[in-house]
This record gives sequence, C-alpha cells and structure tokens, in this order.
Amino acid sequence: MQFTPAQKSFLTWAAIAATLIFVLWFLRPVLAPFVIASVFAYALTPLVNWLDTAGRGRVPRVLAVILVETLFVIALAGMLLLLVPIIAKELPLMRDQLPTLLDTADAALRPWLAQYGIHMAFDLGSLKTIARTYFDANFDETVGSVLTSVKLGGSVAFAVIGNAVLIPIALFYLLVEWDRLMAQMREWVPPRMRPGTESFVRDADAVLGQYLRGQLLVMLVLAVFYSVGLSLFGLDLAIPIGVFTGLAVFVPYLGYGTGLVLAAFAGILEFSGAGGVWHTVSMLAAVYGSGQLLEGFYLTPKLVGERIGLHPLAVIFALLAFGQVLGFVGVLIALPLSAVLLVAFRRVRSTYLASQLYVG
Repeated sequence: MQFTPAQKSFLTWAAIAATLIFVLWFLRPVLAPFVIASVFAYALTPLVNWLDTAGRGRVPRVLAVILVETLFVIALAGMLLLLVPIIAKELPLMRDQLPTLLDTADAALRPWLAQYGIHMAFDLGSLKTIARTYFDANFDETVGSVLTSVKLGGSVAFAVIGNAVLIPIALFYLLVEWDRLMAQMREWVPPRMRPGTESFVRDADAVLGQYLRGQLLVMLVLAVFYSVGLSLFGLDLAIPIGVFTGLAVFVPYLGYGTGLVLAAFAGILEFSGAGGVWHTVSMLAAVYGSGQLLEGFYLTPKLVGERIGLHPLAVIFALLAFGQVLGFVGVLIALPLSAVLLVAFRRVRSTYLASQLYVG
C-alpha cells in the first residue's frame, strides 16, 4: 500500500505522539520535578535571553540565569511567606478561642442530636484541659512528635525535600542550555521535515505564550477578588489569604483548596462569638463559591481557554483527563499541552482536508 507524503507525515507524527504519551505514562512517578522545571524554564527563557541580549555578550549567560532564577525563587518564597502572618495569628487565636469554640459546638450539637433521639454528654472540662495541655506542651515534645511523623512518612518527606532541591538544579541547567537543547532537537528532525516542524513549533510557541499571559491575568484578577471579598466580610487576614489563594490557583484545585481551608480556620477563630460560625459559612459560600464559579466558568475559559482556542468544556475535560492519567503532573501540564495538541490537530485537519482521502 502506497502512502502520500501527507499521509506519511501524519503517521510519523502520530507515532511520535503515541511514543511520547507512553513514555510520559510509564515515567510519571519521577517526572514531576523535571516537568515543573521544564515549564518554568520555558516561561523564564525569554527573560534570560533578553538579559543576555541587553548585556551584548559582556555578561555571561550563567550570570543572567542566576539573576533570573534568584528573582523567581524570591517571588515564590514571597508567596509562601504570605502564610507566615496567617499561621502566626491563627495559632494564638486557636489556643485562646478553643474553649469558647467547644462551648459553642456543645450548645449547637446537643439540641440537634436530641432531635434524632441521640443524647450525648460532652465532658467539656476534660476537653478544655486536654486542649490547653496540647497547646502549652513542652516544645521538645512537639518537635519530637513532628520528627516521629517525618520518620513514619519518610518516603513522602524525602520526595518533598528531593523535589525542592532537584527542581532549582534542573531549572538552572535547562535555562543555561535551553538554546543548545533546542538546536540539538532540531537536528533530530529530518531536513525535509524541518520547514513544517519549525512552523508547528512557532505556532505552538505563540499559543503557549498566550496561555501564560492569560494565566497570569487570571491569577491577578482572583488575587484582587478574594482579597476584596474577604475584606468585605471583615476578615483581618483578608489580604494575605486572598492574595495567596489568587496566586496559588496556578496549581488547579490545590491552590483553591488551601486558600479555602485557611479562610475557614481564620473565620472560625476570628468570628468565634454568637453567630460567628454562620458568618464564616456565609463568607466562604459567597466569596469562595462565587470565586470558583468566576474562575471555572468565565476567567479560565475566557482568558486562558479562548486565548489558546479551547472550548470551556475542553478545558474542563483536559484537566480531568490529564489528571487521571498523570496525576498531579497531568493537572499541571493539562492546559499548555492541550494547546500544543490543538495546534497539531489543526494541522492534521488541514492536511486531511487537502489530501486525496478527503477529495476522492
């Protein structure tokens, strides 16, 4: 059976895509730090190249990479440091407000359980004593329990520490060698296929650039939205929690969930008086409920999906599908990889419509 050049090109790219998907699936347990470093390297390379060009060769590229990566790490550390004032305020509040919270919970639960014929008596005095003992415990005992937990979950702790060390190292080498790696990958492409391949890479690069700009807009809008929304409900930690939630949505689900938990704890502890629980529930429902709707049904589809040409349903499907196949890594790369696949699909479609298979 004879294949036309267009059919051969399609089969070649289909085989490459299938091989790539199989490799990603097979190596998914160890891919996370390298995929994350590659995503960061792709996003930061234009800035490194700009500094390299601005220096006109007088500044070594290594110094430009060190400067860019240092600023990037500082920015990430700054986002994590938003948690410091939250934790610093919530822990003393938790110690001081816990007895009141136990009284409130007892007053609410006992009548509710009695409606269903369940009569329970809570020994609030003992619970308060245990709580105070826990919070006022010797620091060494607390550290010991933490170390024990780390030992029990040694593999998880090792993975977290390993990734924290490996990602910056991989990012450094990728930024230094990015242009050379791209040139080497280009050499692997047969000369007769290079024009089409380079055109595809340019289109994919343009789409990914639009994705990154759209994602940054989503993060900024949500940071303002959550900060303002929590402030309207009178939460003292509205700005750090709101900014953290907005910026952390770059990691789908995880950022939103962390912000929701922080806001819930802060609200319960701060509004511990009469009606405080319902005030917190109302705050979470209004701010985080509407925020999720705003992000999922408008901001991400409009500013990210529309920019890269993905339908809102395709955005949702991509997140679920890649997350199912590749776990956390899949969720992280779902939208940018979908954008690249969309470019490939458009080219395959145009090739098919121009081929004899469609005409004849």
